[in-house]
Amino acid sequence: MDVSLKLYVGFFLLHMLSLEQSLANNSSSCPSNFFFGTSSSAYQYEGAYLANGKGLNNWDVYSHKPGNLIVDGSNADIAVDHYHRYLEDIDLMHSLGVNSYRFSISWARILPKGRFGEINEAGIKFYNNLIDGLLLKGIEPFITLTHIDFPQELEDRYGSWLSPESQEDFEYYADICFKSFGDRVKYWVTFNQPDSQVKFGYLTGIFPPSHCSKPFGNCTYGDSEKEPFIAAHNIILAHIAAVHVYRTKYQETQGGSIGIVLNGAWYEPISNSLVDKLAAERARSFTINWFLEPILHGRYPRLMQNILGSILPEFSTTEKQKLKQGLDFIGINHYTSYYVQDCMFSACEPGPGTSKMEGYCAQSSQKNGTPIGEPTELAGKNVYPEGIEKIVTYLKNRYHNIPMIITENGYGDLNKPNSTTEARLHDEKRVEYFARYLDALSTAIRKGADVRGYFIWSLLDNFEWNNGYTVRYGLHHVDYETLKRTPKSSATWYKNFISQHIVKEPKVEHS
Repeated sequence: MDVSLKLYVGFFLLHMLSLEQSLANNSSSCPSNFFFGTSSSAYQYEGAYLANGKGLNNWDVYSHKPGNLIVDGSNADIAVDHYHRYLEDIDLMHSLGVNSYRFSISWARILPKGRFGEINEAGIKFYNNLIDGLLLKGIEPFITLTHIDFPQELEDRYGSWLSPESQEDFEYYADICFKSFGDRVKYWVTFNQPDSQVKFGYLTGIFPPSHCSKPFGNCTYGDSEKEPFIAAHNIILAHIAAVHVYRTKYQETQGGSIGIVLNGAWYEPISNSLVDKLAAERARSFTINWFLEPILHGRYPRLMQNILGSILPEFSTTEKQKLKQGLDFIGINHYTSYYVQDCMFSACEPGPGTSKMEGYCAQSSQKNGTPIGEPTELAGKNVYPEGIEKIVTYLKNRYHNIPMIITENGYGDLNKPNSTTEARLHDEKRVEYFARYLDALSTAIRKGADVRGYFIWSLLDNFEWNNGYTVRYGLHHVDYETLKRTPKSSATWYKNFISQHIVKEPKVEHS
């Protein structure tokens, strides 16, 4: 590390002593086993897309389909080959000093045909080996059951999330995972960012199954005014079905907890006017509260109901009873923040958030030409550390301080063809980002927010959905030709930060 970066890191380590103090002084908010980790997902990491009995998933099919919207024409058939290199990657985690790792299971690796086929024992074996390898190094596994990918069989048979049959499939799959891994896994997540999944899959059509209607896109199939809400409804009921199985069959004996991970972008009103403040609240209602209100209170947000009316599906009386208090913790994926302007009572140019289906609230990274925070190389991903404090505090106040975990927080930069590997390794902007966001998070914790952990996206550079391999988020650089992993300056920074701020290794007993 060069001298300037050493000085920079030293400055921020001193600046961040407040987090250590807050962890030490507020045991009710941050227990002694506060988790510092990294996040990943199966499709973005594993590769081995048809190895050892795995079936095709929706992204396998989409990425091979001509005309898809992956900017570099790539796919994750190999990705970063985590399937074959997981022991090497566990060693990288161990070298950082993290005490936790959030990853997802490939549904199609466990059940290639969903509930319509046999369990793939080779898939069970792979995840058993991964879990055991993590625990051997003192790293707690956090499992996400599905991170956008699911067996293509379910799409082909009944249209996946547009059918109530998806609830039964997800419940069946979750039960197998709890039974197979729950003796050692104590933290479960059902879905990752379902609002993004249904908006991109059924509103704009830029993710599979590529459903949309004009003016949102020019898809072959779809109805952008109805399908996103049908898909979300089935995902919510699938979540609660899995929670019910876990709580009634496994939680008492296995001693774990279960939650959901949601899009935790912060929405800042563009002015102090009442209409813009209401627009910002609508933006939250149409993203994170869209799922939290039903799961915790058995109803959709009032602001959504007022705008959408009969477009929103209804929950039965029995479903409402099952829905209430339907999680043990809230997972928050937070990267950036946006200004929001009212479009219900004011005229707006068409753009993100302005439609009825999005709550009539225009979203922008600028106000009068001034960005909300320092721009990055990625459009719409400005650096605004206050946002993480604000979203955590908002959820604390709205949902009675249910335990929260920052399940993703990360800084992406473009994979510039002419840039050298050495230049990519000196990622000072990423170091600054993490330092500032952790500082803001520590403020929320110090004020009483019950935050239990923090996970960086991501351990490695990887396949970034429609961005393919053109964007890098990793603490470790990956040479996509050789798949060699090399630590960046941010990895060194995170290692130093953890060594100074972690209170102690979590003591986890496994039967």
